[in-house]
Amino acid sequence: MEPIRLAVSGRTDVGRVREVNEDSIRCHTDPDHPFAYVIVADGMGGYSGGATASKIAADTLKHHLDSQLDGAFFSCTPEQQQAALRASLVNAIHAANREILSAKSAHPHLSQMGTTLVLAVIWHDFLIVAHLGDSRAYLWNHYGLQRLTRDHSVVQEMIDSGQLTPEQAQESSIRNHITRALGVSDHVEPIINSWKLTENALLLLCSDGLTEYLDDRAIEQILATHRPALDCIYRFVDDANRLGGRDNISAGVLEFNNQPEALAESAPDTITLRPKKEDITVRKEQR
Repeated sequence: MEPIRLAVSGRTDVGRVREVNEDSIRCHTDPDHPFAYVIVADGMGGYSGGATASKIAADTLKHHLDSQLDGAFFSCTPEQQQAALRASLVNAIHAANREILSAKSAHPHLSQMGTTLVLAVIWHDFLIVAHLGDSRAYLWNHYGLQRLTRDHSVVQEMIDSGQLTPEQAQESSIRNHITRALGVSDHVEPIINSWKLTENALLLLCSDGLTEYLDDRAIEQILATHRPALDCIYRFVDDANRLGGRDNISAGVLEFNNQPEALAESAPDTITLRPKKEDITVRKEQR
């Protein structure tokens, strides 16, 4: 079996209209083990508030993930390691929520702040994705593009109920109204899904400053054709700015490679198949 190779790259940009960047992005690959992650947070609640909330979220998740690979983790079976990663993400997301709420209490001028969150972690061939809000995760491989997250937003609910088409939602005046975020209440419900990766793939994580301008077809075209693959982040940010750049723009790309492209084959639990159900929907505080 070919060794697993992981590489990541990320970029965040203030855009052409905003004066402050309220997005935060963190990327990491372990030099000794097949472990990598990308975190994207899109803050809200005023310039200083949004930037503060997204930084708290990104830094808290980074701290938890950076301490994941310890002796206890390595002593576990692969199945136990996967369970430990899921549990760690749940704990980290709740910790980030508490940190933001604490900052809001200590600083009244930040009382309206909050942030979306999307992150992807790969350990060997195990992929886990968590999100709150309308920042997204996509996967592209030789089967095409698959969106791995569903927006927590008012327009997404209207699409689901048949009140709007995706095209109408793109132009809606309430397209930025999200229904889940960190730092809004004591109770948070992140969606956490996981899959097994069975062929070479690219993962894109991004804020809505990108998807406001680039639809799934445009995203797929860039991921399929722009090389080297990690440089897609520059193309994404440049295109969003060229088309208007009304919001901050963040994009992170994680490249997974475990075998020559010509030998890639699908498997029953391949990432290209939709998950039958969500692995975790956190509905109450973990104690």
